[in-house]
Amino acid sequence: MSGGFVHESLPMRVVLGAGGLARIADEVAHLGMRRVLVLATPEQRGLAERVAGLLGERAAGVFDQARMHVPVAVVDAAAAVVADLGADGCVAVGGGSTIGLGKALALRHALPILAVPTTYAGSEMTPIWGLTEDGRKQTGRDRAVLPRSVLYDPELTLTLPPAVSGPSGLNAIAHAVEALYAPDGSPLIAAMAEQGVRDLAAALPRVVAAPDDVEARTQALQGAWLCGSCLGATTMGLHHKLCHVLGGMLDLPHAETHAIVLPHVARYNLAVAPEADAVLRRALGTSDVPAALAELGARVGVPDGLAALGVDRTDLARVADEVLAAPYRNPRPPTRAEVEALLEAAWRSR
Repeated sequence: MSGGFVHESLPMRVVLGAGGLARIADEVAHLGMRRVLVLATPEQRGLAERVAGLLGERAAGVFDQARMHVPVAVVDAAAAVVADLGADGCVAVGGGSTIGLGKALALRHALPILAVPTTYAGSEMTPIWGLTEDGRKQTGRDRAVLPRSVLYDPELTLTLPPAVSGPSGLNAIAHAVEALYAPDGSPLIAAMAEQGVRDLAAALPRVVAAPDDVEARTQALQGAWLCGSCLGATTMGLHHKLCHVLGGMLDLPHAETHAIVLPHVARYNLAVAPEADAVLRRALGTSDVPAALAELGARVGVPDGLAALGVDRTDLARVADEVLAAPYRNPRPPTRAEVEALLEAAWRSR
């Protein structure tokens, strides 16, 4: 189909606005859920209990053991609690770790999810799931894992530390960057990616400088929503493959890994994707997209290289092995030498 495209919209209800958490019980009722389990990480137990309080009799309980990269053992533990409490759905309150746990429960046990994001990861807008077992992260796509509804309340992000806000926002930008050169992109995806990157690039420095800026937090959530929607509608490439392997194999922090790797893979791929490069130049107001992404990362507290995350240089070879063993589709299929060079550059620094 020369010159054409195919775009399939994902079914999603989105509620965005300050103070929106007060609507949580109405949203659960709208979805027809009568007894929900509230999911969270241990650090966000307090917020989960607040949500349970707002839900009243619709709250079956709280499970606060969500972890990065969604270990299978955690999913099994949550599923046992769901069965014990007779829950008919989940409210996932938090970032990608918690929403990822909700997705795993939806995939394995057909439980509907309402997502309440407190970071800018954008996972809530995608049908992509991930599970980690024995140091290997498996990912896939299934519409069954899409949250039925997403409630964005910027007030819930006010306590998000700058050191978390910055990398989380760059993680979202990575979704849009990769979507722009995906084989199944479209003009709509390009438009959403451009606006999402523009929103986040403008908001993140303000969020880091003034964490109580609700307007900036709102703009950042809007950007995360748009960037996540781009990833949800397109095919993942080399960037996500590298980050999935790094995270699953070495148990690295998800957002920081994406933020560190992003400028390096962008430089590699945008060299053969001029249309994507043009969109990002407009969104970032620059003539050098990879340099602008690296500079933005430095301004908002992204660690300076994989070495700063504790990665041993000797681990890079086995990461490259795993990446090349089952590569994702990419506009520029990499050789082993190129994968090793990308990992080396990301390990050293921006």
